[in-house]
Amino acid sequence: MSTNIRRVGVIGLGAMGMGVAQSLLRAGFTVHVFDLRPEVVAKVVEQGAIGAPSPAALGATVDALLILVVNAQQTEEVLFGEQGAAAQLLPGSVVIASATVSPEFAEALGQRLEALQLQFIDAPVSGGAAKAAAGEMSVMASGSPAAFARCEALFEAICARLYRLGERPGQGSKVKMINQLLAGVHIAAAAEAMALGLKAGCDARALYEVISNSAGNSWMFGNRVPHILEGDYTPLSAVNIFVKDLGIVLDYAKKSFFPLPLSATAHQMFLQASAAGHGGEDDSAVVKIFPGIVLPAASAKGGS
Repeated sequence: MSTNIRRVGVIGLGAMGMGVAQSLLRAGFTVHVFDLRPEVVAKVVEQGAIGAPSPAALGATVDALLILVVNAQQTEEVLFGEQGAAAQLLPGSVVIASATVSPEFAEALGQRLEALQLQFIDAPVSGGAAKAAAGEMSVMASGSPAAFARCEALFEAICARLYRLGERPGQGSKVKMINQLLAGVHIAAAAEAMALGLKAGCDARALYEVISNSAGNSWMFGNRVPHILEGDYTPLSAVNIFVKDLGIVLDYAKKSFFPLPLSATAHQMFLQASAAGHGGEDDSAVVKIFPGIVLPAASAKGGS
């Protein structure tokens, strides 16, 4: 098998996976794609990708497989389910799994793939849909030097920053877990701050402008509060994503008897929003748990 990977499969064409597939196409890779939604497959096929009817069919055609699904269960299904790709991949192929999963799952997945003579890179991603589309994601990766060597051009196409965090699967997922701890807490804090500001009678847009240029700002405040201002909760990253991700954080810490009071509170906020029927909305919809918070009509496109 050639050491230079040019045939790449992408499973999962959501906010991140679509951008990854497009970035690979721009870089000249032959890109095979699979997603349960025919309309998103059709979109990237129009741009030059090759659609596959199942993960298994895709696995038989590629030298590297990027998995950009939501969770561990979906990762398990696309690799080892009835139509899973793992059994069809040629020995020596590289599997790059990018869902946010527990470190333990990533470690076990590496062992299972190694038993099939497949190489594995544990590679969670961050940056959002815009950076994925521009090929400027951050990738937190761990895996063997041989696997990284084969995927050098691939990573150059999809990310601005590749952090090589060790040779053992699980190291990438540990760093992503900490990133998600901060991301979830920051979103919850931003929602709480905006809710109090609105309750106090602050002008919503003026409040956003001031905080965005002051010490209280965070990347999440700057990125998510505009969703609240516009009343647009179209999901890019949903409330239920942080129910899952902060759950991973808390489960991992619980095994070590390690206290995480801020993470626990943020998790409860996202759970409350989900229980109220907002689980499928953008994660900024966590602001809706605060009673009586209504954006001024001049500031909102939809309303909260």
